[in-house]
Amino acid sequence: MTDTVTNPRVAPTTFPRPAQAVDALGLTPAGIESEAVLRRRRLLVLVLNSTTLAVLLLGLAHVLGAGGWSAADVVIAVAFLFGAPWTVLGFWNAAIGLWLLHGRRDGLAEVAPFAVWGEEGQPLTLRTAVLMTLRNEDPARAFRRLRAVKESLDATGEGVWFDYFVLSDTNDPQVAAAEEALASAWTREIGEPARLTYRRRSDNAGFKAGNVRDFCERWGDRYELMLPLDADSVMSGESILSMARMMQAYPKLGILQSLVVGMPSRSAFARIFQFGMRQGMRPYTMGSAWWGGDCGPFWGHNALVRVAPFREHCHLPVLPGKAPLGGAILSHDQVEAVLMRRAGYEVRVLPVEAGSYEENPPTLLDYVKRDLRWCLGNLQYLKLMGLAGLKPMSRFQLAWAVLMFLGLPAWTLMIALVPLKVVEDRALAGYPAGVAIGLYCVFLAMYLSPKLAGFLDILISKGAVARYGGLPRFLSSMAIELVFAFLQGAVSSFRTTVFMIGLVFGRSRIGWNGQARDAHALSFATAFAGLWPHLLFGAYLFATLAVLSPSVLLWSLPMTAGYVLAIPFAMLTALPALGAWLERRGLCGIPEDFETPPVLAAIAQAEEPRDEPPLRAAA
Repeated sequence: MTDTVTNPRVAPTTFPRPAQAVDALGLTPAGIESEAVLRRRRLLVLVLNSTTLAVLLLGLAHVLGAGGWSAADVVIAVAFLFGAPWTVLGFWNAAIGLWLLHGRRDGLAEVAPFAVWGEEGQPLTLRTAVLMTLRNEDPARAFRRLRAVKESLDATGEGVWFDYFVLSDTNDPQVAAAEEALASAWTREIGEPARLTYRRRSDNAGFKAGNVRDFCERWGDRYELMLPLDADSVMSGESILSMARMMQAYPKLGILQSLVVGMPSRSAFARIFQFGMRQGMRPYTMGSAWWGGDCGPFWGHNALVRVAPFREHCHLPVLPGKAPLGGAILSHDQVEAVLMRRAGYEVRVLPVEAGSYEENPPTLLDYVKRDLRWCLGNLQYLKLMGLAGLKPMSRFQLAWAVLMFLGLPAWTLMIALVPLKVVEDRALAGYPAGVAIGLYCVFLAMYLSPKLAGFLDILISKGAVARYGGLPRFLSSMAIELVFAFLQGAVSSFRTTVFMIGLVFGRSRIGWNGQARDAHALSFATAFAGLWPHLLFGAYLFATLAVLSPSVLLWSLPMTAGYVLAIPFAMLTALPALGAWLERRGLCGIPEDFETPPVLAAIAQAEEPRDEPPLRAAA
């Protein structure tokens, strides 16, 4: 094990605007675009969202107040105010993104003018540390992915500028021994001077953020940039090199986040999920980056981060109070993004699919477990809203991250009150059924709008459908994914609701451990243990609506079928046989399923069938 560094420190060759010129021209800190232009865009988005919400609320008020306002009507209206904004902004992000992709000559230049510096030809002179953080993961699997990243970077001819760190928080002795053996073997293979450092902490204080913080304190002064990777992360050398050139050209660019997409998977759940995410991410991210600008997102991995300002200005506070909302921050990435922006550095996202990958959870239960950790981490932001010196846009980012999860119990509450509303309104003469149905259909369309915009983007882009296996496969996959999205959305939102109720009573806890990565089946007992509350809630809705109003029950199925089908849905989408069936027929495949990039091909070639389960501590 060694941390020998051999690359000489060379002054970067960049072409930034002088600070005086940036201030005089009213540009963002890195000189990338006009502050005035961003303000106008943000004002437009505010007006669009406010107007849309007002129209929807007026329509809802017309429906709810048809027979006079009851207590249930007031509760539904208030819940709507918490649940609707996320959907409305998603609609406008997708609409703006689709307009930029197909209604503008060069939408990318409007969103990410810095991207031009990623082109080949500009020599790289910045040193970067590639970090992989681990905690009780399958060591062989993680090291294969990091090896593929290194080989891809070496193939660009610029590999000398990159060193590699495996930062372990593993506390399982067997897994730790395997990590150390793999690190030692790889170090010997690389030879001298070695460019791989393996370090394992005795505890995981601060979780992943604390792990990265420890790197910054010990080795950060040797590197201008760092590239955090999760155990399931992969990036191509060309993508990393291109982003490094962009960071080099703009010294005040603090974080550059890549657009992360799913990897090919043998899991039916992951395969269908990432097919839908793949479509929605591009227009949604284009739209949000258009007005988010210099206050962009950070997802904690697959992003280049400028080490010096991160180390000096992005130290996470320990939240007051006891767990679960107090103590170390779980969802550290958004906090680090707003702190980086507060320090005078821009945070940007590159909204293009460019060789940046992750693996998605293989089952519904694994997905929900990850989602609940994000939920708790985002709710902790409530204690950070008063941080001094944050930009208004940064405060909005934190508030929006909280609202992302607060809106889910709001929707659950509205659905739970539907039978009561049927009782209140069924004897009402002149009930505005047409308005109610229209409002419902409009909102369903807005809920699906990021996916629908993504599907349309592929259908109208020249040659794009062929990358998904042809039109029949793509249309069939769309139908599968839309049904999947409704079922999965119901399960996830209800589980989050139950979790948040548990938080109120101090009964919800989230651990931090290795995650399941490989496809595996779920037994009925396992699925039932995790999802019986969904079945109970669904039974209440179906029984009451079947008696009170079968027509309302029929209309509600897109939002409610997921409750009663949660257990079979979880078991079916976890079946390895279903994943293999989809793979054989090319259904819900992503472009990498049909034409494998070299960095992913290297991983696939290294994967060998194993008779034993992966070496990983139990979660």
